[in-house]
Amino acid sequence: MNIEKHHELAQAKQSQHRQFLAWLKKKKPKDLDVVARDTHDEVFEEIDCLTCANCCKTTGPLFTERDIERIASHLKLSPGKFIEQYLHRDEDGDWVLQSVPCTFLGHDNYCMIYDVRPKACAEFPHTDRRKLYQINNLTIKNTLICPAAYEVVERMKELYNK
Repeated sequence: MNIEKHHELAQAKQSQHRQFLAWLKKKKPKDLDVVARDTHDEVFEEIDCLTCANCCKTTGPLFTERDIERIASHLKLSPGKFIEQYLHRDEDGDWVLQSVPCTFLGHDNYCMIYDVRPKACAEFPHTDRRKLYQINNLTIKNTLICPAAYEVVERMKELYNK
């Protein structure tokens, strides 16, 4: 999918998505965790992240201390040197990349540190997590970035007839 067209479509559906996610938060369907995981899995069987990589091109993950230690070790750097070379603190005090697109994104959309990537990257777009209703604002934001996140919300709306 053309990422600009996706963004326009996601923008147009934001109000509907907000209403649906607010409904999920209010009702907390008993089957939500199963439905979210199954829907997420279905969508990711159809969508190949390597054809898009918009998340890596437009946003950067938060790096936990564990992420920093793991990635630094993989790159044979000290955690301090890794931070100095690649990260800075954002306005919330979190470690983030110095710039986007991600430094570790290859021209072929492959991640050069995939096996040790940050937890935030491994879990993105977070549409298979338990109690999805707890991250409504993040989910809305992710539908604008990720065609798969958008598709998960759309399919869940259909499943719950909303």
